[in-house]
Amino acid sequence: MDLPPPQKRKRSSSPPPPSLPPSAAPIDLSLLEAIEKSQQNVIETLDLKTLKKLALSLERRLNSNTAARLKYPDNPDKFADSELELHDELQKLKILAGAPELYPDLVSIGTVNSITGLLNHDNTDIAIDAVTLLQDLTDADVIEDNEDSALVLVDALVENSAVELLVQNLSRLSDSDPDESAAIYNTLSTIENLIEVKPSVSELVCEKTKLLKWLQARIKVREFDSNKQYASEILAILLQNSAANQKRFGQMNGVDTLLQAVAMYKSKDPKTGDEEEMVENLFDCLCCVLMPLENKERFVKAEGVELMIIIMNQKKLCYGSAIKALDFAMTSYPPACERFVDVMGLKTAFPAFMGKVPLSKKNKKKFQKEEFEERLISLIASLFGGILRGSRRERLLSKFVENECEKIDRLMELYMRYSNRVRAETERIDQIEFDDLELDEDEKYNRKLDSGLYTLQLIAVILGHLWTSEHPRMRARIELLLKQQKLTKKDVKDVLQEYHDNIGDLDGPEERERAQSRILKFISALA
Repeated sequence: MDLPPPQKRKRSSSPPPPSLPPSAAPIDLSLLEAIEKSQQNVIETLDLKTLKKLALSLERRLNSNTAARLKYPDNPDKFADSELELHDELQKLKILAGAPELYPDLVSIGTVNSITGLLNHDNTDIAIDAVTLLQDLTDADVIEDNEDSALVLVDALVENSAVELLVQNLSRLSDSDPDESAAIYNTLSTIENLIEVKPSVSELVCEKTKLLKWLQARIKVREFDSNKQYASEILAILLQNSAANQKRFGQMNGVDTLLQAVAMYKSKDPKTGDEEEMVENLFDCLCCVLMPLENKERFVKAEGVELMIIIMNQKKLCYGSAIKALDFAMTSYPPACERFVDVMGLKTAFPAFMGKVPLSKKNKKKFQKEEFEERLISLIASLFGGILRGSRRERLLSKFVENECEKIDRLMELYMRYSNRVRAETERIDQIEFDDLELDEDEKYNRKLDSGLYTLQLIAVILGHLWTSEHPRMRARIELLLKQQKLTKKDVKDVLQEYHDNIGDLDGPEERERAQSRILKFISALA
């Protein structure tokens, strides 16, 4: 689930609350002082000498400000000038974003430690300056072709507790002040940049800080704004590839928080493109958090299945996102499948499966029909895998008999479409190999997956469930449709065999064995 990067904006710096005075790292300034004395002219070129000159100037202003604050703690007028000078020095350092190759030098002379310490400055304006500087230095466009230098900088920031201080600083920033609101956005942007360079920061920031709690509070706010949108996106990034973060957020009542956040859009559409993006982010978060089994259980207990069906029935923009969330919830989790059948989910899902997408013209344009179909196929396959017997199973099977087996007709229509696609991709692969360009087996299989093989396999699995039900009308219809397409049951068996051979053990070896055993049963029945 790839998430789109945020729209970066130009921002400013601003005003105060309290914390602890900054701690400047003691470094030897003698060499830097000598350079400064020999170079009194305006900075023209950006090189190591310039960097050292800027670093020396920052250290002097920082030391001067620290001394003034210690000497006159109750008299702000006595240290106001030194803070203006410190502000100016931080602004000057932004020029370094134009020379990321100098980042290792920035780290080695100790300046990173000083900048990080300023995140904790008593004057919020100075802390905001530090945030803005870090955002500029770590901007994706700046570090794009300087990955090694960027990693040196990010490692130093992590070592100097920048992640903890960035999050700690959020607690004293308010959206009611425009500069502080911009600083909130810049803080989230900096955290995103750090994760981009060093993905392990994603789990570290959740382990060592209260960022998840802060983000959770932000998405609870009913009113929409750009920081709520960005908070939803950062949360999605944190949850995307981390089981630890998914579990942690689930333990914080995160499933319920996300359900409440998306429930606001069950009967209304987002008003703007930005708000629409935020809602998509919230559903992405919900899908990610539904990966661990314990969160699927929380989803069912919080009546998440019912909410998604209500959203589908309201026929608004979130229709497809609700199906996606149900697909995640029901995969390998029978209680969610059972609840879906109990609350009349079949009545909602099958008209959509038949291509009757009940959306307005405006929303249909934004809806990806193909992704929608694939999610529904996955959802139906999950239902068959999760409901193996009893009256619920009978209700599910009966859907494929009603109206003269129209659902089987639709299933075979989709089977042919995806089968043709996979065949075309296989021919392309063969041509590549004919042209003496070798592909290994994994590359071949991944290319076929990209062309729709997994969806074809799920359709074959559904056909396997229908066939093994031993219902005479269903079997007769499947055989008739295969014959009309000049296919046989062997073609379906071949798809199932390839699926069987490539089932991974992500859910453990026992689950893999169970899944393979089920597929072998279908293959045997289709003999």
